[in-house]
Formats: sequence, C-alpha cells, structure tokens
Amino acid sequence: MAKPPILTPQAEDFPRWYQDILTKAQLAENGPVRGTMVIRPYAYAIWERMVAEVDARIKAAGAENAYFPLFIPESYLKKEAQHVEGFSPELAIVTHGGGKELDEPVVVRPTSETVIGEYMSKWIQSYRDLPLLLNQWANVVRWELRPRLFLRTSEFLWQEGHCAHATEDDAASYAARILHEVYEEFMVNVLAIPVFTGRKIPQERFAGATNTLTCEAMMRDGKALQMGTSHELGQNFARAFDIGYQDEHGERQLCWTTSWGVSTRMMGGLIMAHGDDAGLRVPPRVAAVQAVVLVVKDEDGSVTQVARELLDGLTESGVRCRLDAQVATGFGRRATDWELKGVPLRIEVGPRDLGEGRVVIARRDTGEKVPCELSELNIRAAAILEEMQLGMLEQARSDRDARTFEVSSIAEAREAASTGFARIPWTALADGGIDQLAKEAITVRCLQSAEGGLAQSDDEPGAVALVARSY
Repeated sequence: MAKPPILTPQAEDFPRWYQDILTKAQLAENGPVRGTMVIRPYAYAIWERMVAEVDARIKAAGAENAYFPLFIPESYLKKEAQHVEGFSPELAIVTHGGGKELDEPVVVRPTSETVIGEYMSKWIQSYRDLPLLLNQWANVVRWELRPRLFLRTSEFLWQEGHCAHATEDDAASYAARILHEVYEEFMVNVLAIPVFTGRKIPQERFAGATNTLTCEAMMRDGKALQMGTSHELGQNFARAFDIGYQDEHGERQLCWTTSWGVSTRMMGGLIMAHGDDAGLRVPPRVAAVQAVVLVVKDEDGSVTQVARELLDGLTESGVRCRLDAQVATGFGRRATDWELKGVPLRIEVGPRDLGEGRVVIARRDTGEKVPCELSELNIRAAAILEEMQLGMLEQARSDRDARTFEVSSIAEAREAASTGFARIPWTALADGGIDQLAKEAITVRCLQSAEGGLAQSDDEPGAVALVARSY
C-alpha cells in the first residue's frame, strides 16, 4: 500500500497545503490569543535573513533606524481624521494600567505615523534638517477578524519607514525609490519572487495617504499577495502634527511626508510562491541553512568525522551549513524532513561514496542527485546554489507570465482571474466595473502604465488595471 502524502497536494486544497507546511515544516503555530502567532526557530532564522537584507538596502537608501513607543496616546490618532477612521476597526486600546483606569486611553501601535510625526515636529526646524529619513523594526497590532498565519495576524513583525521632505517632488521620488531599490530589488533578487509594481486606486490606499505604491506577487494558486507598500502622505500628517521648517528665505513651510513597510507577510509569500507538494523551497540567498551535511550511515564515527570536516570547509567558503549526524533516525526520514523544510542542498555522506572519494549533492529545486568529488565540493556547492537562485526566479517569472492575460472586457478579466492575473484598460472598469468584479472577490491590485511601469496618476491616459483574486 502506498504511503499517504505528507502534505495535502496543492491542486487538491491549497489552503490546507499551506497550513500543513506551517505545521510539518515547524514554521509557526497559533498563539494563545486568537489572531496571534508563535514563529518557530527555523522560520525566524529565515525572517532574520530577510531583515538583514532589507535593512542593508534601507540604509543604502539613506534612512537611519530608530525606535518609538508601542503605546500611543489615543489623542494622537484623532489628530489625523482619515487615519483614525481607516484604522478604527483594527485598534487595540488599553484603558487600564497599574490597577487603575488611565486618564487617557492608549492605543497599541497599529502603525507609527502619528507618534513619529509628533517627534518630527520637534526635531525639524530648518530646511537643513531635511530630508529626515527614519525607519524602525518593530511589532504592530491590528485586531484581525479572519487570521491566517504570516498573512493576516493581530500582531506581526515589520519595518516601517517614516520620512519628512521639503518638497512634494522629493517625497514622491523617495517613495518610488524605496519601492524599487529596496522592496522590488529584494523580492526579485533575494526572495526570487517577481513582482508587479503599480499605483493603488483611491479605494485601496493607506489611510491618510495621497498615493500608495505597491509590489504585487502571484502565488502558486494564481492569487495575488501584496508584498510591500510605499506611501506618499502629502501634507496631511504634517498639517495635523505641525511638521514644518524654515526655508532658505526664512519663511515657514509644511513638510511632505512618506511612509513605507514590509512585514512577516513576506514569509507567507515565500512559502506560497515557491513551495511544492514535497514542502517548502527556500531560495539560497535567503536560506538560513543553505546546505545540510547529512550522514547516511556511520558504524564507527569515521563518516561523521569526515562530514564535520566537509562542514567546516563549506562554512569557510561562505555556505551556511548544518550537520545532521542523527543516524539513530533512518536516513529516509531525515532526508524527507530536510526536503520538507526546503533546504536548498543536501550533501549526503555515506561510507560507500566516501570509499570512492565522493559525496552526493541532492538539489531541492529539481530533485536531481549528482555525485561530487570531495576536492570539488566547495566550488560545486557554491555554483549550484547560485544556479538554483536564478533558476527559481526564472521559474516563478515564467509561471506568473503564463497566467497573466491581456484582456479588454470585464467578462475576460473575470475568466482570467479564475487562474491568475488580468491586465485590463482602466477605462474598461468605469461605470461600475470595479463593483462588478468585487462581487466575485476580484480586486484591482494596482494601476500601471501601458508599458507596465508605475502609473503617474489615477487618470493617466492608457493606464492599465492589474486585477486578481487576492489574499
């Protein structure tokens, strides 16, 4: 009798497959309070890689890290009417502390535009203080009614950038720079996830923003996932919090502000963009463990000794490795577990192969096993990892493009969105087209130019709407 699959097949039930991976690859579990999550060590190590890569790009774009309080006076949020209206259903509010009712309720941070705006107003005096480019890595709380681990949780981890600029053009330019040079570059070249970039329609913008730019990725079930956003906030927050400066002529001017962020939602995107019926597949550049040195069998300790030496050599050559010498557990079980976790390479070390001066390299992306001479292992492993990185991006891009259709009517867009994305002229959705699609859970993910770049306005001639079902 054939063994039942470890995971529910994607084609049979994609949401169940996703849940299976979270549990069986030991990535995350539900927390004790509904909507919260516990991120397990293996997943958190991948998140740390994401943090390091994104943080380096943020710093290269000129922003500096800071930290602001988790608790925000409720009055701060009420200063910006659109903002508080947009977040009201999601707010967690503390009314008691230290056994007493608070004089003023405090909000558990849903995002930090308001509290950071309060301090920007103190720190900015002159045009010489601009631009002020800040970022923080933190947790936020947005009370989620329909939680799903990594995708929508009441508490999640993220970075949030908050900047003040002297001019509208400078603010718009920086928001676009973050979108492309930080988020898109990271998602494409590290996560190996191709993304469409575009402009959110007014109904989908961040609360209080004048423009929201987005990165939209296709998951393996054809649905869209918003991976990151960058917002132009105009002068809305500057006006509410008196964020201003004295210009070169000694006159008082209001700043233009921006904010931008990515979160642990990227972990969900990584799983759903690359995973297969055997488990997770982690692109090498973001993998916390790029290769596991797996002892097949060892009766006297000699194989494990060689495996340790191989591990040291791989580590010295820059490969992030782990040793698995738990030979008391069957080799097949251990190999399956590492496959489930998506480790890019397994270096299988057994007495028979060592007797011939070689090991076997098993690739997670293709399942191929290739013999490798011991003397060539370090060079071969590094080369295969780079080949895998590029190959996973190409596969994801090819799959996405094959399921992205140019259409001209709402009926065609509806049909295309049953399996992927549709690009439809923005004018074709006038007169109720958005509402017609919404009845079938299809939304406008963003507006693009006819050539596929960012639309520069909500009514740009020739603009195209990217539509899809989404998470």
